[in-house]
Amino acid sequence: MITMPPQQFADVNGIRMGYYDAGPKTDAIPMVLCHGWPEIAFSWRHQIKALSDAGIRVIAPDQRGYGATSRPEAVEDYDLEHLTGDLVGLLDHLKIDKAIFVGHDWGGFVVWQMPLRHPDRVAGVVGVNTPHMPRAPIDPIALFRKRFGDSMYIVQFQDPAREPDKIFGGRVRELFEAFMKKPLPARKPEAAREAPAAGVGAAAGVNLAFPQMVAAYDVTKDPRKPILSAEEMQVFIDTFTRTGFTGGINWYRNMTRNWERSADLDPVVRVPSLMIMAENDAVLPPAAADGMEAIVPDLEKYLVRDSGHWTQQEQPEEVSRVLIAWRKKRFG
Repeated sequence: MITMPPQQFADVNGIRMGYYDAGPKTDAIPMVLCHGWPEIAFSWRHQIKALSDAGIRVIAPDQRGYGATSRPEAVEDYDLEHLTGDLVGLLDHLKIDKAIFVGHDWGGFVVWQMPLRHPDRVAGVVGVNTPHMPRAPIDPIALFRKRFGDSMYIVQFQDPAREPDKIFGGRVRELFEAFMKKPLPARKPEAAREAPAAGVGAAAGVNLAFPQMVAAYDVTKDPRKPILSAEEMQVFIDTFTRTGFTGGINWYRNMTRNWERSADLDPVVRVPSLMIMAENDAVLPPAAADGMEAIVPDLEKYLVRDSGHWTQQEQPEEVSRVLIAWRKKRFG
């Protein structure tokens, strides 16, 4: 049986945001949990319960374009200025001075930006799978195209005809059945041999043509084990059947814009930070976090063994335990 706190709503930064709030309101420094693509705040259901039971206030929003939160029409409304501004607006709504921001996948990119753009609102940062990287030397889409080719999913997401959105929208169940699986033990990803391309550290041979993968997916021929129960899977299917995928994909359509507008941004994160890595993540392998200490001086690292990309759902008890221990050690 899935248990979640009541969903609440706030008008922030020009949108209506759905969020969950659990744990003691007296906790001075809450943890804000930021999901990735294609996920929702529900992805943190295990951590919401474990952290709140441990006496930590936890806030988990459906971010812009996802779930119960607004999905603006303009692509530019999904750049990092808007995404980080939404989190500041949520703190303002809740009358919270500072928080620890925890982000997985795309949520990781957002939370690493918080101390750069809003340093007075950030007590600490935790990246789950997603490392903090220096600004790319050239447009990241050009980097992806050079390293992975035109079929790489982020390159395909730039398509103005929105073909990937249509493929995913027509095969919602197949997408989540294909994505939410444990990696096969015999196919552990090799470490990236070259510098990660704008945060994606996959080896050059990894299949990143996600739209075509989903279009051709047949669950009866997939030997991997699911990481979601049937009930949990249905939450994702119902949500994305209702919302579609364009809101989340629009985050990717701002990667060039984000790169252009960050030229003068100091990349150094000056708050206590934790990097949680997953041993078998093919897209963001542990090697992608090598050298982070140069721009995140106060950094601890933790490796979750036997986990693929969906770490907080695949190894929930371990991720929760690490978050609680680090939070109590660094912030009491």
